[in-house]
Amino acid sequence: MTTEKLTFSGHAGDDLAARLDMPEGPHLATALFAHCFTCGADIPAARRIARRLAAMGIAVLRFDFTGLGHSAGEFENTTFSSNVDDLVLAAQALEARGMAPSLLIGHSLGGAAVLRAAPRIPSSRAVVTLGAPYDPGHIAHNFDDALDRIDAEGYATVDLGGRHFRIGRDFIADIAGERLEPELGHLKRALLVMHAPRDCVVGLENATRIFTAARHPKSFVTLDKADHLITAPADAEYAAGVIAAWAARYLDLRPPAPPPGVPEGVTRVVESDPGGFLQDVSAGPWHHALADEPKAYGGTNRGMSPYQFVAAGLGACTSMTIRMYARRKGWPLDHVQVDVTHDKVHAQDCTHCTEADKLDRFTRLIRLDGPLTGAQRVRLMEIADRCPVHRTLEHSARIETRLNDEGAKAAPERETG
Repeated sequence: MTTEKLTFSGHAGDDLAARLDMPEGPHLATALFAHCFTCGADIPAARRIARRLAAMGIAVLRFDFTGLGHSAGEFENTTFSSNVDDLVLAAQALEARGMAPSLLIGHSLGGAAVLRAAPRIPSSRAVVTLGAPYDPGHIAHNFDDALDRIDAEGYATVDLGGRHFRIGRDFIADIAGERLEPELGHLKRALLVMHAPRDCVVGLENATRIFTAARHPKSFVTLDKADHLITAPADAEYAAGVIAAWAARYLDLRPPAPPPGVPEGVTRVVESDPGGFLQDVSAGPWHHALADEPKAYGGTNRGMSPYQFVAAGLGACTSMTIRMYARRKGWPLDHVQVDVTHDKVHAQDCTHCTEADKLDRFTRLIRLDGPLTGAQRVRLMEIADRCPVHRTLEHSARIETRLNDEGAKAAPERETG
């Protein structure tokens, strides 16, 4: 994805800093992300969700609320209602660019904010909450010991996760008066509630109340052992994958026709983890997979290795070709299974192989179930070798490689001599 930095005016006229993550390919929809209380737009979970959505053609706007991160203004003068106003203004800024958001995602208090903002964003069709409180006033327990001082003096500095923030009396009064139940009952948008049972900041009972109060279509997905900030990469990856799969059912994702001469479209592979080998593999907005390496070779084993993808293509093509032939002949083939193995380890190709060993060998074990005759089985095994992928691998293919430096960031040139 490519990221564009931009600003828009918040509820008090302050410039709010935003990041617009754009797909490398066609732009099919737009999402608006609201971060957690006192967090910022660049927390790891937000970045991972943005990358995953961008891979399927959904642009994502992440921004820092007033007084946080790179946004101007004073945090102590903000309220929950002003955060909702900032969300609506962010949606309007997107609409002005012809990118009105159809998907709203909110983390923690940001989840409560998107629920409140959704009726004021006409373009929104689906809402996702991550660890969101049912009652915005729930977050006041984080600074219970400062409430008397805030009430008496108007403001107080509180320690939240090792960072200090000034909380104002207006903020406390605002969240105390907030009730989400009316909005939830008339949301009229698809809702996905995601929450971790072990969340010690916002208890699971909040998710239960949100889900119960909302009407269908609604879904509930547990984040298992994730913490409130979804800091573990595997948890962030899981959340991103679920959101992407769920959103595809409710957003109008219509990819353009594939380029001339490329009937199957473009398969895009995007690096997900520069510190490892995890890759996002996308073929249009609906088909997604992860590629990785085993842990023994520096990967995280969260996806198939490159050679496993090649083996999968060979196995799938073999099974399809056999089925197509048997169907045309009307033969009683009940089921096909193809096991494919490859006799070299991808990470060792260039370091431990001799010149004579560089021939890749794939082995197929084909199972044909059904009352077939011996002659029919022999013929279907012959047909297996006519699989297009088999022929491509057997006869080799021509690979053309070109550099795409459009929008790439180059290092500054150094003087020599």
